[in-house]
Amino acid sequence: MSAVTATHLASAFPSALTIIAALLLILAAGFDILTRIIPNPIPLGMAAVGLALRALDGTLPWAVLAAGIVFTITLLCWLRGWMGGGDVKLLAASALLVPPISVFPMVTMVGVVGGVLALVYLTARRVVSPPSSAAAAVRPRSFLARALRAERWRLARGTALPYAVAIAIGGLIYIP
Repeated sequence: MSAVTATHLASAFPSALTIIAALLLILAAGFDILTRIIPNPIPLGMAAVGLALRALDGTLPWAVLAAGIVFTITLLCWLRGWMGGGDVKLLAASALLVPPISVFPMVTMVGVVGGVLALVYLTARRVVSPPSSAAAAVRPRSFLARALRAERWRLARGTALPYAVAIAIGGLIYIP
């Protein structure tokens, strides 16, 4: 293999990892919107990608420390009932995807986006009516119609926000 080819592969690897990280963030948000569950392989894959990225840029020890701090703080929030367990894992894994210097700004952005998301949901709870019992008997044919009906029920019941959306947006803004 020539030196030019090896250099090209070495520079393409972080870009490929960044694309995979972005796709995993989007996938997590999609799962959270549809099911309010973030499957464990998603944050696990994000952590693996993040560890590889931080090893490549030489910031691995600091990144692990920053992700550990994020995990500890969010774990305390989970224990208080303020966050879901999937969100804890997802946010800690997201902290590995960005350079350590960007972890605090990313987490701050997640909080801002989460606040906007909460306002949207609070407004929607007042505006969107739950499906009628007659409509509940008829199952919508399309996937999107079923997802929207489920979201109407969630809004009416005041269930948890799909906070992975805020995590994904914050992460996508700060992934290099």
